[in-house]
Amino acid sequence: MTTAAVGLAAGWPFGEQPVVVECDPAGGDLLGRYRLEPAPGLTSLAAAVRHRAGPGLIWQHTQRLPGGLPVVVGPTGADQARASLAQLTRSGAEGLRWAASQAGTVVIADCGRVDSESPALKVVQDADVMLLLSRARDDALAHVATQWRRASRWSRCPCFVLVGDGYPTTEVARELDIEVMARVPEDQKGAAALGGRPGGRRSAPARSALGRSLARIAELSASHALAQSGSDQQEQTTALRIRSADRVSDPRTSWSELRR
Repeated sequence: MTTAAVGLAAGWPFGEQPVVVECDPAGGDLLGRYRLEPAPGLTSLAAAVRHRAGPGLIWQHTQRLPGGLPVVVGPTGADQARASLAQLTRSGAEGLRWAASQAGTVVIADCGRVDSESPALKVVQDADVMLLLSRARDDALAHVATQWRRASRWSRCPCFVLVGDGYPTTEVARELDIEVMARVPEDQKGAAALGGRPGGRRSAPARSALGRSLARIAELSASHALAQSGSDQQEQTTALRIRSADRVSDPRTSWSELRR
């Protein structure tokens, strides 16, 4: 759910500027949800990356949500979304990293339901932190049980987050032998506020139970990403850095997927 990506960005530690990039191959939600324009967005960014413009290119392809959060909107249609992702990652995910390599920038990429054939997989693999979100119910956890080992190899720092009601966190961790990073509460009013839908709280979305939970996950993700950056420096890697914004640390790319 794109709501999770927006909530992570809204709750990102102060000191850096987060930008949400819709990389869902099934198509983006922000354009329709907030009545934004089709361009600029992922399609224009993918086209511009081919010319390898200077650092900070990503900011030329953002729009602003109410409240000021910058986003790169994905096309609503699956065919166009997949084509844009294919173009963006044609030579790996370096294009997105290069476009956002301006100091103080962190990319939160919403990659939807990713599998080994997804055109968004390269974005996931290049991320400092991968967040896999799942409902704590039989149908969702059955997929996690069979896919987690493979999915965890896609990232240098895979993290598992439970969403909503269902089995207790300790039971899920024990039965699946997976460390649970956090749990997002069931909060329809908070989700409506973050998603810009009627029925949301009149107060700031960050004050909702959902907003507070996602802010905590953002802090943990920023901490993990900073640790990854330190490890990269020790290994003398040459990867471009995408450092975060509107809160603390130095992450590059976070991936979030929330079952709909």
